[in-house]
Amino acid sequence: ESAQGQVLALIVDGARVDRADAGTKVAIVTNQTPFYGESGGQAGDAGRIEAGSMRATVSDTSKPLGKLHVHHATVDSGSIVVGDSVDLIVDSARRSRIRANHSATHLLHAALRNHLGGHVTQKGSLVAEDRLRFDFSHQKALSPAEIIAIEAEVNAQIRANAAVSTRLMTPDAAIEAGAMALFGEKYGDEVRVLSMGKAGETSYSTELCGGTHVNALGDIALFKIVGEGAVSAGVRRIEALTADAARLYLVEQEDRLRAAAAALKVRPDEVATRVAALVDDRRRLERELADAKRALALGGGSKGEAAANETVAGVGFVGQVIDGLDAKNLRGLIDDAKKSLGSGVAVVVAVNDGRASVATGVTADLTARVSAVDLVKVAAEALGGTGGGGRPDMAQAGGPDGSKAADAVAAVRAAVAAALA
Repeated sequence: ESAQGQVLALIVDGARVDRADAGTKVAIVTNQTPFYGESGGQAGDAGRIEAGSMRATVSDTSKPLGKLHVHHATVDSGSIVVGDSVDLIVDSARRSRIRANHSATHLLHAALRNHLGGHVTQKGSLVAEDRLRFDFSHQKALSPAEIIAIEAEVNAQIRANAAVSTRLMTPDAAIEAGAMALFGEKYGDEVRVLSMGKAGETSYSTELCGGTHVNALGDIALFKIVGEGAVSAGVRRIEALTADAARLYLVEQEDRLRAAAAALKVRPDEVATRVAALVDDRRRLERELADAKRALALGGGSKGEAAANETVAGVGFVGQVIDGLDAKNLRGLIDDAKKSLGSGVAVVVAVNDGRASVATGVTADLTARVSAVDLVKVAAEALGGTGGGGRPDMAQAGGPDGSKAADAVAAVRAAVAAALA
């Protein structure tokens, strides 16, 4: 995590320079470095570069052209000059967090293959200091039971605390020995074969990898899956935390649970049951409220019996505007109005948050003379909308201007009068 090197090049704003003074953001290339350059999904190292009174903070390390390591830094004091001998010091704590996350991805890969099948292969990854992300081939979402089992298996390997070993081999020899090559990784004439964990007489995981890893699996401390979802067709993604980040996540989850329990006035272990009961109560109240609104809308009290409050062109006509009515209740209201009318036309406009939804209904004996689809288009136009659709006996539409709800009813009334004249 530390070494000495010689400055070979300095780049400021895309141009090579001979020196960079305090306050300058500079890309630094040295003849050798302990810093890991971002590659294979693993984030680049951060740390310090020092020489005499010169201090530079390295925020990231990249690896353009495959092998060239570039330190992205800001000079904090003094000046750095091409040819200087410098000390390069990696941020050890940050490197440790990255190592834990990288080793955890190897354990996760093995656990996924054990539980989901040999078709699982890595399709991408992110290994950062605060989290890990692992993309893999699989056709469907993981069940809660699968996630629990995979997480438990990884943690079992962590608790066993087996040493992590590396060997240098040719790629062909490594793959022949059972090592798994990773998606998108480029390998040279010699590769690092990383083995970790125990599965009977063999290693739990053996992969080709050039990244940084823990010395023993216990260094990971804890593994927690916090997300699983689709990336694209046939590719899933798991997001997870390790070590102290995982512990803090669990602490935050427990704090939320205790806060919810306090709000519900129950013990933490009773929260799920209490929430389920509240959801059931809310659904029941929503049904009762919808029934009450329908009854009031139809003007017939609890029985919901509608009356034709006017006659248009010799047929019954019901036209209503209802504030706060859920649009999904419009169809039921229209059906009830048609039954009550026997023969006639109904239009109901529901207004919510300034917008309007409208439904029209025509009894079967009149659909040859007037269509609910034509009527709802007239209503939608009055509401500032267009279109609408359905069947000759029932249609729905919407419009942005709920203040024109009464105009929409009047427009349908006029259309009915014209059609049946």
